[in-house]
Amino acid sequence: MVVIGGITRLTNSGLSMVEWKLIMGSIPPLSEQEWQATFEKYQQFPEYQKINSEYTLSDFKAIFWWEYSHRLLGRIIGIIFLVPFIIFWIKGYFNKRWLWRLSILFVLGGFQGFLGWFMVKSGLVSNPDVSHYRLAAHLIAALLLFSYIIWLIMDWLNDIKNPIKIKGYNKSLWVLYLLSLVQITYGALVAGLNAGLFYPTYPRMNGEWIPASINEQITNVGWQALVSGITTVQFIHRWLGTLLFFLIVGVYYVYQPSLLTQGKKRLQTLLWVVLTQATLGIFALYLSVPFIIAVLHQFTAVVVLGVLIMNLHGSRSGQLAQA
Repeated sequence: MVVIGGITRLTNSGLSMVEWKLIMGSIPPLSEQEWQATFEKYQQFPEYQKINSEYTLSDFKAIFWWEYSHRLLGRIIGIIFLVPFIIFWIKGYFNKRWLWRLSILFVLGGFQGFLGWFMVKSGLVSNPDVSHYRLAAHLIAALLLFSYIIWLIMDWLNDIKNPIKIKGYNKSLWVLYLLSLVQITYGALVAGLNAGLFYPTYPRMNGEWIPASINEQITNVGWQALVSGITTVQFIHRWLGTLLFFLIVGVYYVYQPSLLTQGKKRLQTLLWVVLTQATLGIFALYLSVPFIIAVLHQFTAVVVLGVLIMNLHGSRSGQLAQA
């Protein structure tokens, strides 16, 4: 779901569906007349009028299918959750604890859908581009939902009563997780501002360690430069990513000797995944964000988060620690 959302953004397809219909919106245009009517609705909005005025019906279909697939998959996920949830609830399979936790999951899923439409609406007014703030909120909500799902799965599979903990390990992983959320949020801001297309060098940014334009952006708009300045946002994203990489390397070498085999493997997996993620980010800069690398970069970010959650859960339960 997150990957298709990323592709939708990269192909500029997110504003192709200008209506939000929860039920009828699940049915795509089925005839040439319906396609033409849908295209005419799109033509009434700023993206067509200001950017894609040369689009033919065929061009429109190409961007429509990505946004449609994203929304359809969201509906499918909702059905796959809700139908078994109701059946299991009626049959009394859940205790109060799990009924409460799964209800929270359902609410988070619904809120994520709302944020998606809230984001799209921002691009249907006058500026034919979605708000990068709403884009970041939509992504971070998806990542929190994903993290919660992984945590519930780990809870269901592993219920350790007498944990053996390693001092400082759990807190270190929480720091890494929170920094990862901030880093991915900045990745969304970079995408929303198209900031990845600037400064195609690493580690320096066109020969400068700290570009002079950062000071100009801060002088002009103050603290907002931290979330809206193209140079500032890319600078934070690249160096926060570098910091995160070295912190994960440090956590690996400090705590790996104290872990059991399963714990060592999970932490080692985190190390390799974050190395892959950093490499993809650097290549994305050098190559001016090619489509495939951009998709892989976003996908790997989600994998990093998932592996972090698995390590976090193990550190809490003590299942990975040496006795």
